[in-house]
Amino acid sequence: MRVIETKVYEISEHPTKDLCFQWIRENLHDLNDISLYELTDSIKKLTQEIGGRNDYSISQNPCRGEFIKFYDYDQELLDNLEADECPLTGTYWDIELIKGLQENDLKQVLYYLHEDTEYIYSDNGLIELCESNQYEFNEQGKLI
Repeated sequence: MRVIETKVYEISEHPTKDLCFQWIRENLHDLNDISLYELTDSIKKLTQEIGGRNDYSISQNPCRGEFIKFYDYDQELLDNLEADECPLTGTYWDIELIKGLQENDLKQVLYYLHEDTEYIYSDNGLIELCESNQYEFNEQGKLI
């Protein structure tokens, strides 16, 4: 048996944070999946509230084939929804989706989704992620 000692760093202590950021960006591709799930839930719930049907293709990152569409819904029911109350799922995406449909600008919802992802993978976003989850890294920047 042998013992190998390794220095372990929290993100705030790491001598080369860029190595940690690089490792995360290259290996953790699903950091904003929660926003995709929450937005999908809001789309489904909004369709239940206003009737009609929906179709969508969404991604964390901009994609030419992305869209969100609602068809044959009750405009009056939509107009009576108070977006700021998060009446569908209780998440931020309720607000953006309802306002987006009310203003006939669902592309803005996709813009916010991409902006959210961009922040999560930014240096500041990764620091928040690492600190809140108490992630530790070796000297080469690899998550332990």
